[in-house]
Amino acid sequence: MSTIYTIGYEGTDIDRFVRTLQIIGVQVLADVRALPLSRKKGFSKNALKDRLTEAGIEYHSYQALGDPKPGRDAARAGRFDEFRKIYTAHIETEAAKEKVQELSLTASKKVTCMLCFERDPKTCHRTIIAEKLVKYGVSSFDLYGDDPKKYERNLVHLPSSRLEAAE
Repeated sequence: MSTIYTIGYEGTDIDRFVRTLQIIGVQVLADVRALPLSRKKGFSKNALKDRLTEAGIEYHSYQALGDPKPGRDAARAGRFDEFRKIYTAHIETEAAKEKVQELSLTASKKVTCMLCFERDPKTCHRTIIAEKLVKYGVSSFDLYGDDPKKYERNLVHLPSSRLEAAE
């Protein structure tokens, strides 16, 4: 079984974020935001892609897997049951199903990490995507981009597929 990492950039800066990805050995960052823009410096699509390229990490956009505006609005308002219902319907569309399958193939070939904004994966659609990836033999592991040294200290406790995929 392959492993895909997930991460949100809420509460971190671009340097700590990229350092976390490097420590883990991420080869591909899969951006699953519907709108890959950010007011946070370094996290809009082009700036992020440039910074990742400098770090030797590929950037792939999966906008079709982004949370539709009604889902984002529900999540922002704390209506998580409504958010989950909206996003679950969205991920069942043919376009989204194709992208989930594409993402599973990427994760099976390269160390991959899904990106969205929310720090807490329980309040983010990337958890629902991760649930769908299980069908393709891909498990998930949630990362937090605010303390890269934590992963340096605990590298041996990360999923072993990280080491196998990186070889």
